[in-house]
Amino acid sequence: MKANVGSIDRIVRIVAGLALIAWAALFNGPVWAWIGVVPLATGIFRICPAYSLFGLNTCGTKQ
Repeated sequence: MKANVGSIDRIVRIVAGLALIAWAALFNGPVWAWIGVVPLATGIFRICPAYSLFGLNTCGTKQ
């Protein structure tokens, strides 16, 4: 699979994912906050299955 998550999108996903996970783990946040694992993983691996499904690409490279 080719990367389809760009630089700014990647940073936003990683920060949001870490914030949600920290909220759930450190501050007794709600259980649903563990969903932060998803944006964290898509930010780290630069592949978003939903983007692939809808044909989106924020990388800026031609595919």
